[in-house]
Amino acid sequence: MQRISQAARTMLGQIILPFWKALRDTEYGGYYGYMDFDHRLDKGAEKGCILNSRILWFFSEAAILLKDDSLIPYARHAYAFLREKCLDQECGGVYWSLSWDGKPLDGTKHTYNQAFAIYALSAYYRLTGEQEALNLAGALFRLIEEKCTDKDGYLEAFTRDFRPASNEKLSENGVLAERTMNTLLHVFEGYAGLYQAKADPVVAQAMERILHIYASKVYNPSLFRQEVFFDRDYRSLIDLTSYGHDIESSWLMDWGASLLEDEGLKEAVYRIDRHLADQILKTALADGSVVNECEKGVVDSHRIWWVQAEAVLGFVNAWSKCPERTEFQDAAIQVWHYITEKMVDRRPGGEWYWRVDENGAPDREKPMVEPWKCPYHNGRMCLELIRRDPDVCI
Repeated sequence: MQRISQAARTMLGQIILPFWKALRDTEYGGYYGYMDFDHRLDKGAEKGCILNSRILWFFSEAAILLKDDSLIPYARHAYAFLREKCLDQECGGVYWSLSWDGKPLDGTKHTYNQAFAIYALSAYYRLTGEQEALNLAGALFRLIEEKCTDKDGYLEAFTRDFRPASNEKLSENGVLAERTMNTLLHVFEGYAGLYQAKADPVVAQAMERILHIYASKVYNPSLFRQEVFFDRDYRSLIDLTSYGHDIESSWLMDWGASLLEDEGLKEAVYRIDRHLADQILKTALADGSVVNECEKGVVDSHRIWWVQAEAVLGFVNAWSKCPERTEFQDAAIQVWHYITEKMVDRRPGGEWYWRVDENGAPDREKPMVEPWKCPYHNGRMCLELIRRDPDVCI
């Protein structure tokens, strides 16, 4: 059977990279922010700073791993936009979004957004060695620690000048959360990227703090899942299982913990991650793909693009830790083939559909590009599979 790394290289080279290269805005900077289902590009749409941070991270990591210097200009283009437009020179931090021509549109300072800028800047520094990028990432790390935390953990949304604000942007399912699993996960990811760029003990200490919160507050050991939305005291606000976040955390937290030197903490995190992957395998894998979520016992059976990408990585990671558990390998194979058969948009110039229904029909109401639809999940899946070769094959 062909190596998954070879298939991932093909996916990157023929589908994902060409699609996102074509979205570079050479007139106003950054990358275009919206394309509808029919591939109609809206050059006047808002440019989400999360979208552009993720694009910067993607091209930087792809250039590093593939040793492809032709990708560096795309990373530089994204970096210039983040540095010159997304960063608030007056109040600090990263805006939520900009207009099509690079003017501040939504000045919300969200912790989640700052974390992705750290992740992106750290990758760009690793690619280019430009000290300015590392300095900016370090400044955002300090900003989060100074302005976006309390004694119990990480807070969510703020006004432009960092006064507390309501958290609609990272709340869903009819609740308004003061803390979220999602923000905690990606703050950890951003910090791990920064630590990977420069092994700073202060960053390591913050990562360890997050891992303790993850283990003691977010993970529910009786249900083998993460709770999703919380009040300030970490009381869960809703009976919700986010299958995509659980399987993403099962490998991403494991990766970040592996960068640290605390063996006991790494083992504790891995035990949680193994339980998460086990539970997804048992409850969410259906017809060769992973369903979206379960709220109060009701399953949302849509197949979301990013959930499938994270499922492949989560199952591969679980199998790499327990090679005798071939059911994890089998699950990764199934989801990979589901992606290639159902999620990939085979129309000329296509990428991946946002979501398909339980029969594999794409949702025509969902766009191909929007502030959350980016090359981060599926691009990262391909990069991770290539990085793990030759240990992983299907």
